[in-house]
Order: sequence, then C-alpha cells, then structure tokens
Amino acid sequence: MPLTGTLINVAAVLVGTLIGTLLGDRLPERVRETVMHALGLVVLVVGMDGALTAFRPPLSTLTRGSVLIVLGSVLVGGVLGELLRIEDRLNSLGDALKRRFAGGHEHQARFTEGFVIASLVFCVGPLAILGSIQDGLSGDFQLLAIKSLLDGFAALAFASALGWGVGFSALVVLVYQGAITLGASAVASVFTPEIVAGITATGGILILGIGLRLLELKQVRIGNLLPALILAPVTVAIVAAIAG
Repeated sequence: MPLTGTLINVAAVLVGTLIGTLLGDRLPERVRETVMHALGLVVLVVGMDGALTAFRPPLSTLTRGSVLIVLGSVLVGGVLGELLRIEDRLNSLGDALKRRFAGGHEHQARFTEGFVIASLVFCVGPLAILGSIQDGLSGDFQLLAIKSLLDGFAALAFASALGWGVGFSALVVLVYQGAITLGASAVASVFTPEIVAGITATGGILILGIGLRLLELKQVRIGNLLPALILAPVTVAIVAAIAG
C-alpha cells in the first residue's frame, strides 16, 4: 500500500504527542524545564553529527570545498528566508492552528513553538528522504518504521514540554514524506549519495539552531534558513556535474 511508512510515522507522532501531553500535565514545571534542556542537548549532538557530514565521504571526496557549499547555502538561504519571512509565515500557521484547536490548554503559549520545532526535527534528515523513496519504489517501509519509532519517542518528549502543537507536525510529515513517496520513481535518481549528504550536513546546521532554541540560548530563526535545504542539493548537483 502506498504511503504505508508515512502513515505509520504520522500515527507514531500522534501517539507520542498524546502520551507526552498527558505526562506533561502531571509534571512539575522544574521537571518540564529539565526535560526541555535534555532535549536541547540531545538535539545539539544530533545536529553536530549531521553537520560533520560535510567533512566526510562522499561529500568531502566530491570537492575539497564541501564545507563552503554548506556555508554558502546556509548564508544565502538565510537571506532568502528573511526576505520571504518564512519564519513569520510558519508562526502564523502555528498561531492559526492554536486559535482553532488549543483552546485554554495549559501549553497554549508554547503551541506554535512545538509545532514549528517538531516539524523541522521530523522532516530534516536523511531517513525522511531515503525512507520515503524506498517506500514509494518497492513498498519497503523499514526505514520509515525505524524513523517512526524515533519520532514517536521524540514527540513524547517534545509534547511533555511544549504541548499539543507537536502533534500538528504530523500534517507536515504527511505532506512532506507523502509527496516524496508518491513521486519516488521521479526523484530516486535525483537523490544521489552526494546530494543526500549535502542535505544532511545543511540540515545538521539547522538542527543545531533548534538545539540552541530549546536551551533558550538563542532564538535562531530556523524557518528563515529553510531555503538552504534547497540550495545545498542544487549546488552539490552543479559541482558534481562540473567534476564529472
């Protein structure tokens, strides 16, 4: 069945959100704060691991300037994102969902933050791309099943601190991964190992920014950096074409 892996992923996020929100209501504020800091530290480690992909094969063997590809993509992407005000639009979408669904819930004030952060964490990474392609081409949703397990536990932890907004990231997962799965035959040849590495390295930088937000060290406007995830693979493709 098409989209099986993505539907499992969506269900895992929703179940994790439900459990996390129920737990969060019963946790003292100090405990929720510690959970948030623990999440921030783990997210920093995940982001660092992804960012270091720029220094590893196959991206490092493609060009000695692999880190410059990531740097340029993030810088130019950030300028484009600021001009397009992507972060503001994401926040507006989150606020609209909050007004419609959050009501007087205790976590209402953090609804939008939960939606935006969870959406980015669940969609920025190689498993989302590779798993969706594999599911679309062969019906094998093993990679997405693994991702679902990870996302479910992450949703539980996020929701315990940020509330119901995390659950609405399932809509973003459905659209993003579903689109890749349905178009798998067309995009499979596009996502070469070098391009996936470029997306992973650039995504790692964005995830580092999310970690800083969770630790309340710096409110990095991650949404405005999203164009980098398009610029990086395009740049890698151009470099690969020239090198080839």
